[in-house]
Amino acid sequence: MHELIVNLHMHTRYSDGTAWHARIAATALRAGLDAIIVTDHNVRVEGPEGYYGGEDRRVLLLIGEEVHDQARQPQKNHLLVFGADRELAQLAPDPQTLIDGVRQSGGICFLAHPIDPPAPKFGQEDLSWVDWDVHGYTGIELWNGMTEFKSLLKGLPQAFFYAYNPAYIPRGPFPETLKKWDELLANGQPVVALGGSDAHALHASLGPLKRTLFPYEFHFKAVNTHVFTPQPLTGDFSTDQDMILDALRQGHAFIGYDLPASTRGFRFVAHHQGGTAWMGDQVKARGGVTLKAHLPHPAEIRILKDSEVVRSGRNRQALVHKATEPGVYRVEAYRHFKGRRRGWVFSNPIYLR
Repeated sequence: MHELIVNLHMHTRYSDGTAWHARIAATALRAGLDAIIVTDHNVRVEGPEGYYGGEDRRVLLLIGEEVHDQARQPQKNHLLVFGADRELAQLAPDPQTLIDGVRQSGGICFLAHPIDPPAPKFGQEDLSWVDWDVHGYTGIELWNGMTEFKSLLKGLPQAFFYAYNPAYIPRGPFPETLKKWDELLANGQPVVALGGSDAHALHASLGPLKRTLFPYEFHFKAVNTHVFTPQPLTGDFSTDQDMILDALRQGHAFIGYDLPASTRGFRFVAHHQGGTAWMGDQVKARGGVTLKAHLPHPAEIRILKDSEVVRSGRNRQALVHKATEPGVYRVEAYRHFKGRRRGWVFSNPIYLR
């Protein structure tokens, strides 16, 4: 399997971002990304998708969409849509109809910022997902960079500090979101987790002070989704788009916070009687399964089964667990950075049935 670093969930001037596609692609190229997925609000922008860069280094830009019912007050139920072959914003008033439409259009979808608390001092509403009786979606956005920033805006002092020091913002998925993910996984169906930037690069000013809040450049070095494809990118747009979307569909991915240290090289696999399974795969627990987690750098690491820690270690690069019982197994890793313990790696599960 080949590892690609993908940054997803971002906005351009077609909705509420501050740059056009070409500039965002150039920024992603400088950051060393393999692909980005742009998701403007309720508009499926056709034309800019494709490869950007030169012969020696290129980045693939894919077009998705963040769909939600703009007439609903307060705003809720934002859905990230990738790979659909048509505009679906007209289905937004009913989340289940929208999810069904995504599947019928050949796409995949993820519940965006499922826990998104308000920042009342800055006029920001709670944008959480609320219709949890829906089904058929691919997964959830477990870690959202902009939502985390918003959650820290308790007043002007915090706003100034984080505007000028964005590296202090990322701490990890909200505990409530992790708990909700584990609850969904306990229902027996795979639920793929993504890390999203929700990048807007908003321009803010207060008197003579001007600042770009959470610029694209920072997002691309921070929370990324690393996906595993059967081969490297070929250079053919259609082939490569299908490989990335299929990897996301299957959960062959993990979330990495790449600023403290690159997470490229993380692996979580299961060795069983039939061979080797990757994140997102389902295998039979019969005969015992050996789970192996490997980190590119030492860190605090733990393997969880059905939300409970079954193996852990500190300052370790590898962890092995012999699993004899069915369950949903996943990995978390943490590193100290900027004075505190921060989430570093969150794997998608391996399902032992």
